[in-house]
Amino acid sequence: MQNISHISFLTPGNYADDAPGKGLEETLQLIELGETLGYDGAWVRQRHLEHGVSSASVFLAAATQRTRTIELGSAVIQMGYESPFRLAEDLLTVDVLSNGRLNVGLSAGAPNHVELIGDNVFHGDWRQQDFSYARLKKLQENLSGQFFGDDETYVISPGNRQRPRVQPASPQLLHRLWYGGNSHRSIQWAAENQFNLLIGNLTSAEVSSDYHQAQLALIHAFRQHWPANASRQPRIAAGRVIIPTDNASRATIKRYQDFAASRYQRTLEPQGPKRTIFSEDIVGSSEEIVAQLIDDPLLREVTEFRVELPYEFTNEEYSQIITDFIEGVAPHLGWKRKGR
Repeated sequence: MQNISHISFLTPGNYADDAPGKGLEETLQLIELGETLGYDGAWVRQRHLEHGVSSASVFLAAATQRTRTIELGSAVIQMGYESPFRLAEDLLTVDVLSNGRLNVGLSAGAPNHVELIGDNVFHGDWRQQDFSYARLKKLQENLSGQFFGDDETYVISPGNRQRPRVQPASPQLLHRLWYGGNSHRSIQWAAENQFNLLIGNLTSAEVSSDYHQAQLALIHAFRQHWPANASRQPRIAAGRVIIPTDNASRATIKRYQDFAASRYQRTLEPQGPKRTIFSEDIVGSSEEIVAQLIDDPLLREVTEFRVELPYEFTNEEYSQIITDFIEGVAPHLGWKRKGR
């Protein structure tokens, strides 16, 4: 029996190229529906150069004004394109607007498409930029509420004199930083620096070519490297592409099945030079999905689960999927709706 107490969903935030406003509004409505259904969290992907949410902080600021209780998250912000100072200001603003509901998923390394747009982003040769974990550490420091300068350093503005720090202050956001790790190096860094852990439907075949065994090894390594003197225990959230069909039409079920079939081949062996392993998408009735998840060894290791919604489905399909999952699957994983 699983013991999942916290369930969220991750949406790609799609829109048509010629109608971005309509698509972004539908994603906001989906998050509102998630809160009504009792989901504990709603996450959006941050995607550059695509018809999706390109600025998670701006979008989630809007979501704070449409919701009251559901956690709001970004998965993931690629730090390579970000200023650790300006991003800290944006994230702190969103966290204050949400009354402390923001979760921030982050990643290091060279960001996607940098070879295409690097010259439009950076001054000088983009190949000389620092894409290391140091950018995440700088963001972490800026979120901490630490003051700049010494005890006698002040900034002056009309009617105000104060110690300088990144504003607005919301230091508890430090406890809601997440790292999307899929290698032992990244897992170790995330644990040692007290980032929570996001694991999804892909990982690296460093230890095993079996998806479950590789993910279990990462979770165990993460716990091993979490500091013994840390003031809190880490959060670990597992994510999968899950597509219940209970209230879908026959034509829609066929579409779901075709989607999963088109991605099945990649699950058979590690892919590419990084030897990436993909989990198999799960499509079926709630009863069929529960039968597959109930004995999943990964779900025995975590208390948080994230339903990852596929790209390029319609908002109606997303609504049907998250409704069927929370009503037909979640209670069998140990989840109970919290009092709002």
